[in-house]
Amino acid sequence: MASRRESGIVRFDVLSDRDDPAHVVLVEVYQDEAAAAAHKETGHYQRWRDTVAPMMARPRKATRYVNTSPDDTDW
Repeated sequence: MASRRESGIVRFDVLSDRDDPAHVVLVEVYQDEAAAAAHKETGHYQRWRDTVAPMMARPRKATRYVNTSPDDTDW
């Protein structure tokens, strides 16, 4: 997966709901906002976004979190 090879990515996890395997969540952790923004500019992200849009049961929604534990100073 090209996203996992990007500079600035810490984790890129794909999670499936145990009760509904068609419900998939992507958990992406970037070193900083610049790395997250750069991801959205890549060709592989844009192709993925356009390809999966018609497959969505509802529009994609991003939820942003901030790390509180463990300490992320070494990321």
